[in-house]
Amino acid sequence: MLSIEYKDNLSKELKEKIDQEFSKYALDNSLESNYKSFNFIAKEDDKIVGIITGHCCYKEIHISDLIITKNYRHKRLGTKLINTVETYYKNKDFENINVTTYQFQAPVFYEKCGFKIEFVRENKENPKLNKYFLVKYFK
Repeated sequence: MLSIEYKDNLSKELKEKIDQEFSKYALDNSLESNYKSFNFIAKEDDKIVGIITGHCCYKEIHISDLIITKNYRHKRLGTKLINTVETYYKNKDFENINVTTYQFQAPVFYEKCGFKIEFVRENKENPKLNKYFLVKYFK
């Protein structure tokens, strides 16, 4: 009998199984998934003041989270973390970096970093939750 259960956290074994199946499916379609997560952490005196996370897959880099602690905002740390990701992946056969963000978060910041809006999904009840899909091409 089939069952479905909710899990807050996945075991290392299950994460590996997902990666294996993802890669197999890509290979079945004559592609290499090359899925890999990344995390760049900004520290000052061993204190974490910012982090950017995401993953690469196929020809794209996706930024999942960009967090700057309150006292370090508006000091160009977010830009430095974006630039770090760009520099790290620039000549590694990827075509673009993409990110999603909400209206209340950072669409203007990403535009200042050279990202272009591809699409905005409007939230009819709360415009602060309009979701922006942005991309920046390497070439």
